[in-house]
Amino acid sequence: MKSLLNMLFVFAFLMQAQAQERLIVGKVTDESGHPLPGANIMVKGSTIGTQTDFDGLYEIKAENTDVLVFSYVGYVTVERKVGKLNTISVALQADAAQLEEVVVVGYCTQKRREVVGAVTAVSASQLRRQKQKAYHNQLASQIQSTTTSKALQGNVAGLQVSDANVGTSSRILIRGAASISNKKKPLVVVDGVLSSFDDIEHLNPNEIKDVNVLKDSNAIAIYGSRASNGVILISTNNNKSQVDKEPLYIVDGVPVKKEHNHVVNSLPKKDIDSKTEYDGAEAKKKFGRIAKNGCIVITTHHGNFRIENNESYAVIEENTFERTTLSPLSTFSIDVDKASYSNIRRMINNGMVVEPDAVKIEEMINYFNYNYPQPTGEHPFSITTEVSKTPWNKDTKLVRIGLQGKTFLNEELPASNLTFLIDVSGSMGSQNKLPLLKQAFKLLVNQLREKDKVSIVVYAGAAGVVLEPTSGNQKEKIIGALDNLSSGGSTAGGAGITLAYKLAEKHFKKHGNNRVILATDGDFNVGASSDKAMEQLIEEKRKSGVFLSVLGFGYGNYKDSKLETLADKGNGNHAYIDNMQEAQKVFGKEFGGTLFTIAKDVKIQIEFNPKKVQAYRLIGYENRMLADEDFVDDTKDAGELGSGHTVTALYEVIPVGVKSDYLKDVADLKYTKSQTNSNFSDELFTVKFRYKKPSEDQSIEMLHVQKDEMSQASPDFNFASAVALFGMQLRQSRYYNNATLEDVIDLANKGRGEDREGYRAEFIRLVSSYQGL
Repeated sequence: MKSLLNMLFVFAFLMQAQAQERLIVGKVTDESGHPLPGANIMVKGSTIGTQTDFDGLYEIKAENTDVLVFSYVGYVTVERKVGKLNTISVALQADAAQLEEVVVVGYCTQKRREVVGAVTAVSASQLRRQKQKAYHNQLASQIQSTTTSKALQGNVAGLQVSDANVGTSSRILIRGAASISNKKKPLVVVDGVLSSFDDIEHLNPNEIKDVNVLKDSNAIAIYGSRASNGVILISTNNNKSQVDKEPLYIVDGVPVKKEHNHVVNSLPKKDIDSKTEYDGAEAKKKFGRIAKNGCIVITTHHGNFRIENNESYAVIEENTFERTTLSPLSTFSIDVDKASYSNIRRMINNGMVVEPDAVKIEEMINYFNYNYPQPTGEHPFSITTEVSKTPWNKDTKLVRIGLQGKTFLNEELPASNLTFLIDVSGSMGSQNKLPLLKQAFKLLVNQLREKDKVSIVVYAGAAGVVLEPTSGNQKEKIIGALDNLSSGGSTAGGAGITLAYKLAEKHFKKHGNNRVILATDGDFNVGASSDKAMEQLIEEKRKSGVFLSVLGFGYGNYKDSKLETLADKGNGNHAYIDNMQEAQKVFGKEFGGTLFTIAKDVKIQIEFNPKKVQAYRLIGYENRMLADEDFVDDTKDAGELGSGHTVTALYEVIPVGVKSDYLKDVADLKYTKSQTNSNFSDELFTVKFRYKKPSEDQSIEMLHVQKDEMSQASPDFNFASAVALFGMQLRQSRYYNNATLEDVIDLANKGRGEDREGYRAEFIRLVSSYQGL
């Protein structure tokens, strides 16, 4: 009897504690009152957390005794006790010194604790109360739960719902599992029937009757070892779960996840050996409940169809050392693209193996800003050079060449004629694609002026105009058009590009900024779709004077090589957006550089002095190399530079007289004798720089001479070296000379400097996390 009374007392206490839990809402801003999208709010000492939306709004379940922790990259972390408050809004203060206290992984910060318990339940009434108690009702309509996994967030003890790595669906873990492997997913049971883990995303929250979470021995006792990672029990009204009605695909004997159905639908007919369709009843009998909506069984000629990772990258052949006596000139097109770094960051944060060909060292280096002086003369560029010891090789020197484009304030930029070209095909349905894309574009829209015009073109199975040219002061209309976009269908990228350019040309602004901004995962499969076909299409369209910016989203079928080709041939730039923090960097901090080109067809040619330099190699830029004669050929396409953009190139050089294993003996030439000019014995190299103004077709040339002088490495030099060294390690280069990740971290710490935005600190954390993979 006494034991029963004790149990009742504990139960009553738990019920009382549960009753104290309520919905807390509020807004997170910076010190100027501007909203901070993607800020993290955690219940201190727990795994319960959430993030702010585009307007800086959030909601979270908490108790009176809880403390909420507010954090954001580059800002001081703030704690607030809940007490009796229902609304908690904070203004975070910028403080780069606090960055080491924040661990950023995609969208949010996570701290895990071990959770032990039997059963946790969330009723439909609790889910409804989230909406009913939201701030001033208007707030509720903005941040209400839209999926079942989101509804669970902050409501179930020991259950983590995380978009930390912006995957194709929310990631749910029970017991604080540290692995990111799919093997850690809990078992899902809907209306008493085993269901796919991904079916949670397709359930309508309004149809849910209640949710129960089983953990530890209680789950195993009922469902066996398959429940070792916990069980989520979901009951729906009238036992009618509203899961996806699409049929099951089985390709080459392997069931295909529903989010990958678009890949199966795009299989070329020539690759299909046989295709058999079963209706619902027959499929259910043959393949089980998972096929209750029917089943399509496909076999391919090759018999090993796989879609887990359908990403594509151009093959990169690493630059080798060139003998100066045989090849004194090094010529390449500048590159301000930064997609590779954010893509690699996504891979490391997701615990993925980094594809060597995904590593473009120049894009990693150029992701970061360096302290180059603003131009003061007639040219819109300054050139900076620096020579120091190579951190990873005592026998060589490292050369840094930096370009700084003139920075213009946003109000100084000419009127813009922007055409958003948005991929709304089926492959864009994941949370890290179209939904993230919409939020990213809103950052851009909020910076537009009355004289700017925006049009929106979308493409899926076909292309169409959803917004005719609209003034930048009609932001609500533009954002409304973005909010109405949804995904579905195949991907007619060629047709979309053609229509977008046609619209941009029709409303062309003379002396203005005319640009198409393409946002896609690059998965084109209708019409012109090959890299070569897209290249030819863009080369034709760029003659109109309309520039092209390309934004990549998502992963799994990300087509980096195709998007890079589009940006290169379209006189534009290429960025990869993996989270709202990156969107703010592209459309906020670097707004002018992203949208306003100050020079096109920018080429660099370095002439090394053979009396001083025995051999050299350019680190990165492999797919930007030009023939020496291309430097003076004004018909040859090259890179573009935007307002405020910086470009950095690193050369590793072997001085004359130094013995190196990287150089092999070359036979003497019979007909040619190399002679060096002794008049320039104090010079190491000369930088030749050519560019065209955006509206002109004739190049302008600049020169810069570097004396044979070494200096103590500057912080910027050290940091750029650290990034290059890490890139070489990721690429499995033959030249990193067995340097370690600790060497990278030490070098980066020497070059961290002021780091106002915190990107260098994030790089150091990224390398540190890579050590554990």
